Amino acid sequence: MTGEPQFHGGPSASCQWRRCRHRAQSTSAMAPPLEGGTDALFPDVPRGPLHAFRARASFSWKELALFWDGEDVLRLKKTIFSALENDPLFAPPREGNLPMEKYRELNFLRLKRVLEHDFLRVDELLESPLKALALINCLGMYDWSLAIKLFLHTVVFAFAIYSSGSERHFKYIQKVFNLEIFGCFALTEISHGSNTKAIRTTAHYDPSTEEFIINSPDFEAAKFWVGNLGKTATHAVLFAQLHMPGGQCHGLHAFVVQIRDPKTLLPVPGVMVGDMGKKLGQNGLDNGFAMFHQVRIPRQDLLNRHGDVTPEGTYVTPFKDAKQHFGASLGSLSNGRVSITSMSVTNLKLAVSIAIRFSATRRQFGPTGEEEVPVLEYPMQQWRLLPYLAAAFALDHFSKLLFLGLVELQQGLLGNSRSARQAELGREVHALGSAGKALASWTAQRGIQECREACGGHGYLAVNRLGNLRDDNDPNCTYEGDNNVLLQQTSNYLLGLAGRGPGGARVQSPLRSVDFLDAYPALLGRKFTVTSLQDCLDDSVPLAAYEWLVCYLLRETHQKLSEEKRSGSSDFAARNNSQVYYSRSLALAFLELTVVRKFHEFTHQPCVPPTLRAVLQRLSALYGLWSLSQHAALLYRGGYFSGEQAGRMVERAILALCSQLKDDAVALVDVIAPPDFILDSPIGRADGELCKNLWTAVLQESKVLERVSWWPEFSTNKPVVGSLRAKL
Repeated sequence: MTGEPQFHGGPSASCQWRRCRHRAQSTSAMAPPLEGGTDALFPDVPRGPLHAFRARASFSWKELALFWDGEDVLRLKKTIFSALENDPLFAPPREGNLPMEKYRELNFLRLKRVLEHDFLRVDELLESPLKALALINCLGMYDWSLAIKLFLHTVVFAFAIYSSGSERHFKYIQKVFNLEIFGCFALTEISHGSNTKAIRTTAHYDPSTEEFIINSPDFEAAKFWVGNLGKTATHAVLFAQLHMPGGQCHGLHAFVVQIRDPKTLLPVPGVMVGDMGKKLGQNGLDNGFAMFHQVRIPRQDLLNRHGDVTPEGTYVTPFKDAKQHFGASLGSLSNGRVSITSMSVTNLKLAVSIAIRFSATRRQFGPTGEEEVPVLEYPMQQWRLLPYLAAAFALDHFSKLLFLGLVELQQGLLGNSRSARQAELGREVHALGSAGKALASWTAQRGIQECREACGGHGYLAVNRLGNLRDDNDPNCTYEGDNNVLLQQTSNYLLGLAGRGPGGARVQSPLRSVDFLDAYPALLGRKFTVTSLQDCLDDSVPLAAYEWLVCYLLRETHQKLSEEKRSGSSDFAARNNSQVYYSRSLALAFLELTVVRKFHEFTHQPCVPPTLRAVLQRLSALYGLWSLSQHAALLYRGGYFSGEQAGRMVERAILALCSQLKDDAVALVDVIAPPDFILDSPIGRADGELCKNLWTAVLQESKVLERVSWWPEFSTNKPVVGSLRAKL
């Protein structure tokens, strides 16, 4: 009997997803909803040393928080944070000095509890996709090992089945949310990561039994670095080269493959699986490896939206072009890259929250004979930290827009759209997601390190969390694609647009990120004409400069590539020789321009409350000028800047904006910082009692009060010590 392959999607698939989630949710205990109006969303900020800074703010932080996130997302965040703080399972320690195995066991129990709380129902997810992003980031603020473990299981694994499979696979989705199975995403191998086309795991079809035979040809083809695979995954969405009985290979395809027995967690026959051991961070997440020896799986476990095999062994696909099929098969990687962009921004938010609150209360030096001043009053500290605060807001806005673009793309794919707009949206999201992950993760990594150093020795203390943030953010720079490799995807996209040449089709894209190139190369005639500091404070200044810069780098890169080819270089060699100083710089500048443009457009919308307009536009201008200043050499080399005055004007404007935002910094942090329990940093607590909080934390860590009985008699802070002794 011949079975016809099916390529399901659209409303029926969406309804099936809803039914699967509903069955799983019907047995869970929902987190109680918050009651009351918007006042219930905001905690009372404790009075203390930070009160003086808060009183100087030019705006209401509560009004900005409501405008920035919206009431629904704020309500969800409040619900999540309150549930974690009031649940004993989430009480400290998070990692601390726990043995790794104990930490992982605790992390899995916490994941189960999160699913029991059922913070986000599927109908809410469909109506407000940004809530999904908020859920993962809220959990990440608590512990990224927990957030990513949940993300890999419920989003990456489950959604890969939903988006790449058909109705015959939806049985797995209900089991995901009931924890009957536990999932992972197995693509990377020990010898191949970024070069996904060279993945070597094989899946040979046997028509006599209607099975695929999964095999690892050697240890270099072992699946590697797979999150959840080390200890807990029972099933994997596994990528392998699909081979037919006649010997033809149809390239990379995804399969659902069982790894372990869900009841015993013992490996199934033919699978060797293990844990990779301790990492630099995220050690509550069990990354693992696996090899397969002639493991047979049913034909139906091929995820068949993009290609299928009939029982007799005929391969069918809706794609005429192998490149289109390959791109569609790896579409789920864009999900990961877009999510990592937002995760990186979240880490930056946490770091600047800690460092700015510290800087507003840490007093050092001052005029002779006068009181010491908070280090945030110093221009050097402002210059070190406030651009990263501006970056946190600008990149946060961009990451949300990019996520919504991804949602639109996925909806089109699930509806089997073959429109030209859908294809162009896919290319644009891929380009933005690739460079977005690079820019956000690198900015966060540099920002966290700057925040660590800006907090002096106290920033080096593990209890203040900046070290953990740095280590947990570090893998964002390499997983789901090494940043430098991903930037090539973005530069290739831009070079393809430039290659259309004069008289070609108009340059337009669904998300409007490249529409400005329709004026290329006319934009190359621009020059920096700002003559006053006041004019340079306008956030349209960096926007205009960035448009010129991207056009200049596009021209230079295109010329470099052409020169390499004319000199006899192969296409492979020409592209490699055009990366450093050309393609890489082009991709980063383009993404920075996109972030600058989107934040500029956002801050100038009519819907921005008048009371918030000034502070948001200052943030926009500061991020734009600060980012632009890192390209000063290119701006001079290309002739956009001329004379000393241009560079000095930008520098003066950056310092002026830092000074203007200094009094708003603490209030801006109140908008993005989670509650103290979640932030988990004594030097970053909302009350600003820096010395008290740090001293209490150190005493608690050292357990010195268990051994010393006389110290409280000499203490000037007896209430704190008494409270701590009572806890111990």
